[in-house]
Amino acid sequence: MKVQLFIPCFVDQIFPQTAFNMVKVLEKACCDVQYNTNQTCCGQPAFNAGFWDDAKKVATKFINDFDGTDYIVAPSASCVGFVRNYYNDLFENSSLHNNVKDLSKRIFEFTEFLTQVVKIDNFGAVLEATATYHDSCAALRECKIKEGPRALLEKVRGLKLLEMEDNETCCGFGGSFAVKFESISIAMADQKVRHALDTGAEYILSTDLSCLMHLQGYISKKMLPLKTMHIADVLASGWE
Repeated sequence: MKVQLFIPCFVDQIFPQTAFNMVKVLEKACCDVQYNTNQTCCGQPAFNAGFWDDAKKVATKFINDFDGTDYIVAPSASCVGFVRNYYNDLFENSSLHNNVKDLSKRIFEFTEFLTQVVKIDNFGAVLEATATYHDSCAALRECKIKEGPRALLEKVRGLKLLEMEDNETCCGFGGSFAVKFESISIAMADQKVRHALDTGAEYILSTDLSCLMHLQGYISKKMLPLKTMHIADVLASGWE
């Protein structure tokens, strides 16, 4: 099955290895992975900041870049949720409305694609560690992702997964929220990290690197005995 990669801006610029690991896992699932080098942003930052006209221009490019019949897979529930749920608002009563409806059916978050489309939950990954899982707001609320990532992690040999208190509570990132409301954002990160530490976990795992970037910043600042790791990096561990 042919898959088009969508690599979000911050993954491309800050966490490219996660994108490569996603390709590694998809290819092990016998997917024909393609990457359109013309792709840019999905338009979410502009949309959330209230610049809908600018967001629509970027989103129009996204629609054209991913025109076709292939599945689109991204290592970010935030971006997938935005395309799936908010492009309809941007393109309501426009000539691209039907394109948007088609696009929303073809775009998937990485773990969602593995569990719901290719239906493989064991990739032979090995990670000798104790971890806890963070349900990102976008994965949980925008994409309705809950059990899939856990099913994948349960098949990782050597990994002990422990549930933390309030695992569905926001980590405090929220894009520009972390900038506009810094003190609230930091307090929310502190709460999330404390709950993770209470489990005795060595890692916080999630579908969204935006959350993990925020939490890792707090962890590093406080020099706490905890690390963050995207689920694609976990699933690519322990095998060549």
